[in-house]
Amino acid sequence: MNNKNFFSSVQFIIGLALIVSAIIFSVAFYNSRTSTDSISVTGSASKEVVSDSAKFSGNFSRTIKLSNLKVGYVQMASDLKIVKSFLKAQQIEDKDITISTVSMEQNYDYNQSNVSPAEKDYTLRQTVEVASGDIVKIGNLAQAIQSLINQGVIFSVYPVEYYYKNLPQTRVELLSEAVADAKKRAEEIVSGSGQKIGALKSAASGVVQVLPANSLEISDYGTYDTSKINKSIMVTVKAAFEIK
Repeated sequence: MNNKNFFSSVQFIIGLALIVSAIIFSVAFYNSRTSTDSISVTGSASKEVVSDSAKFSGNFSRTIKLSNLKVGYVQMASDLKIVKSFLKAQQIEDKDITISTVSMEQNYDYNQSNVSPAEKDYTLRQTVEVASGDIVKIGNLAQAIQSLINQGVIFSVYPVEYYYKNLPQTRVELLSEAVADAKKRAEEIVSGSGQKIGALKSAASGVVQVLPANSLEISDYGTYDTSKINKSIMVTVKAAFEIK
């Protein structure tokens, strides 16, 4: 009786193992068929554009002793009048100008460790930004800044930044072109096998690259160059197609 039960148990285990093996084989076979019935390809598309907006930014400052704080603010107010007059002379509209409030920061100098607080150096600073769709005017503004310095304003200017406002729409257009490019590449790959490319199964967009014209310095995380007026927008798409 015990032997009979033992052999029954063995037969049950063997049968169960065969069933599990059959299931594993079926899944593996299905996956292999699925992988061979599709192809994944990366496509790309690019477009040359010209920036349609620009931003000029800089700041003017005064270094004063804390004991002369009132005098420093008077100097900053005088500088601000000169700056506004300069911007008006350059035909910059008020709506395009953003001027921050005056900020104050202590200038750390180890040589002044024993100096009384009232005699320590501080810097008063005010930031100016001009954003406009007239990129020529913004470019000229940056080059004319010397006239401010000639009037005694301590003005530091940053490189002009150039932008392309129509980027979202252009990205959508390029995505469809990138999918078409991926399909063309897939067709070239299977052309010698007698097979054909079928429907699109999936597509994943890569990062957007906004590069200086004729540049290939792409980044895995995407990039947005603001240093050049002429730009090249590039997008990539990883697409999977059925194989007939």
